[in-house]
Amino acid sequence: MAVTESAPAVTPAATPRTPGGRTPGSVPEPTRPPAPEPADAGPPETAPGPAPEDVPAPDSVRPPEPEDVRTPGAEAVRTPEPEDVPERGTEAGAGTGGGGPVAATRRGYGTAPGAGYEAILRRQAQRESAARTYARSLPVVPVRARGLTIEGADGRRYLDCLSGAGTLALGHNHPVVLEAVRKVLDSGAPLHVLDLATPVKDAFTSELFATLPPEFAADARIQFCGPAGTDAVEAALKLVRTATGRRGLLAFTGAYHGMTSGALAVSGGAEDVRVTRLPYPQTYRCPFGVGGERGAELGARWTESLLDDPKSGVTAPAGMIVEAVQGEGGVLPAPDAWMRRMRDVTARHGIPLVVDEVQTGVGRTGAFWAVEHSGVVPDVMVLSKAIGGSLPLAVIVYGSGLDVWEPGAHAGTFRGNQLAMAAGTATLAHVRENRLAERAADLGARMLTGLRTLQPAHPCVGDVRGRGLMIGVEIVDPDGAGPADTVPPAAPALARAVQRECLARGLIVELGGRHSAVVRLLPPLTLTDEQAAAVMDRFADALAAAERAHVPRPPAPHRAAPGPSH
Repeated sequence: MAVTESAPAVTPAATPRTPGGRTPGSVPEPTRPPAPEPADAGPPETAPGPAPEDVPAPDSVRPPEPEDVRTPGAEAVRTPEPEDVPERGTEAGAGTGGGGPVAATRRGYGTAPGAGYEAILRRQAQRESAARTYARSLPVVPVRARGLTIEGADGRRYLDCLSGAGTLALGHNHPVVLEAVRKVLDSGAPLHVLDLATPVKDAFTSELFATLPPEFAADARIQFCGPAGTDAVEAALKLVRTATGRRGLLAFTGAYHGMTSGALAVSGGAEDVRVTRLPYPQTYRCPFGVGGERGAELGARWTESLLDDPKSGVTAPAGMIVEAVQGEGGVLPAPDAWMRRMRDVTARHGIPLVVDEVQTGVGRTGAFWAVEHSGVVPDVMVLSKAIGGSLPLAVIVYGSGLDVWEPGAHAGTFRGNQLAMAAGTATLAHVRENRLAERAADLGARMLTGLRTLQPAHPCVGDVRGRGLMIGVEIVDPDGAGPADTVPPAAPALARAVQRECLARGLIVELGGRHSAVVRLLPPLTLTDEQAAAVMDRFADALAAAERAHVPRPPAPHRAAPGPSH
């Protein structure tokens, strides 16, 4: 994606720094945290910090050590507001050369969490199931939030680049969302209506259809599903199977479509004889060893050959489900030409094309819907997350030719969530009216350029990729063994260390990818240039700290082949 001269790359701050700890012309640095406390011991007690509106830096006290697991607008252009842009501390030594967490402890940076915070985390660990995910690696207890900023019960400030796994297109508690919800609450309108028609629902449907590709929206139907994206995926799979009378499905390696049975079946790593897995294009770890356009072309040819071959053994497919950008799979944007090839081959074989826009939708990738980059018109779109404006809402939208369901063939008790529809209408309209998708395309391209400047000094940064404000940094072991013509192996342990160091500096990020070694950034679309610089500066600092502390694995000792026994 080209970067214009009027939009310089957003780059991490570089040394030298002023005596106050700032790089000239940069945003102030975050303060450094002390060493981590064990997750079960809890941190020492302290007084809470000020509210998010008071604009302090995220206090740099390291939270409890995360549990070791692997997890598979404001206006478009505006002056940063105090509640959105926490300043970063300017103590001497803050930044990449400050001496690390132990030195920060001696300097007395920040404040430590209180006992109440510790007790909440302990009760969560005792009461909640072993299936919990984010809470293990991000031991944060949010109590207030606005825009990009979260305040924890520990009094610290965090810059949230997880955004509810992409749910918060406008960040936390955006005024237009809060006003929309209050309006419904104050009106006396019913909050639970199953699938009855209401003015709130009509407004949501109208706004949603206004954002869809016109050719698709002109003849579309909508089905309101359960509250999560995985429910909408189930509905889409049921729909295409009902419409075609076929049972097979085409899915892609590395895909993630949810956690229910059918959604898991079409996600990467699952086993289902009715699902045929196809190669998803990627450049850095191309399954064909070539990458780029050539690698995508080989993958497309493989798919076409498989469907053209009457002896392929493929179960007759009811549909193909694809993400235009794989999120949980490691932030892998599919080439536009490849997406068009998938549309062509499915149309030729009469196979409905289902595009999963649960995480990529509502401007995240620099277009309102990620499928629009390629100009592809799908048969079914699966929508959730940001369409509810932070509240649970999931739908499928599809061509009328597929609308063969009998009444009651698909239902859900909470498919008429009026507050979510109101919040969703406000979010969709705000993103559209303020051109936040275009803003995401511009700022995201500059952030990618800035992050790539880290690669020469940090060989553990194997690849930087993404589209819009959906960004991934793959962490690798540069000393890992392997053939000379292959990329270094993924380094999940180092990636987890980077995530911990980010959290210690008040930056929330998530991990993804095949080996949980891709640091993922999903900031809100309301992110300002100053906030982007703060995010990237903290990330660069965390990366350097994690590298310093990381002890590479020693090479495996050479063992001679066993000789004859005596």
